[in-house]
Amino acid sequence: MAFDAVKVKNDIVQWIRDWFSENGPGCNAVLGISGGKDSSVAAALCVEALGKERVIGVLMPNGEQFDIDVSLALVEHLGIEHHVINIKDAFSGMMAPLTEALGDITDQTKNNLPPRLRMAAVYAVAQSRNGRVVNTCNLSEDWVGYSTRYGDSVGDFSPLSNLVVREVKEVGRALHLPSMFVDKVPIDGLCGKTDEDNLGFTYETLDSYIRDGVIPPPETKERIDTLHQRNLFKLQLMPVFPYKPE
Repeated sequence: MAFDAVKVKNDIVQWIRDWFSENGPGCNAVLGISGGKDSSVAAALCVEALGKERVIGVLMPNGEQFDIDVSLALVEHLGIEHHVINIKDAFSGMMAPLTEALGDITDQTKNNLPPRLRMAAVYAVAQSRNGRVVNTCNLSEDWVGYSTRYGDSVGDFSPLSNLVVREVKEVGRALHLPSMFVDKVPIDGLCGKTDEDNLGFTYETLDSYIRDGVIPPPETKERIDTLHQRNLFKLQLMPVFPYKPE
């Protein structure tokens, strides 16, 4: 069945309105803005659903961010309130005592600390501005665990988590977002590599596997399947011991 981007866009917009009517009448939608397709599409959906006066973007460079101009262009395009919160001092302030305490800090720790600090900042803005936090993850990234637990993986509601990358892009076009926001090459924001460089396969390959059942070459299939199984815990609620008083 062909993907009807306009219908899906309209359905998401109505879903956002319904969610806010039940979980935050009059509240603002607050989200981190990276300038990539996911935050751009999520922000545009919230603007259509709630009005630009109820959407707040948070830009969070870690020191200098070479592509922050794209994020600034997005908030200007949408006409939404935005705040720039540089996390460099917070990151350095955490890394110094961690290094002193642990001695050896893994690269993964260094890469995942910034997104966790960014989410803390987004929630701080939301709490101070009567907000609800928008999760901006998509199905393709979630499928292979390409998100930071308690970083960009969290939020109060998620409009894109059931859409693969190609579908997110089509919704972005249905929202009439300029190509610079929809088609920008995704860079992880952690170590400076593109998503596809880190993953070892393209989103086109991953999307076709998830949506169409197109089997990639054996090595790629094994990597996708391994990443999927290894990261399923990220999509589940925290396990709770099932104690029942006798």
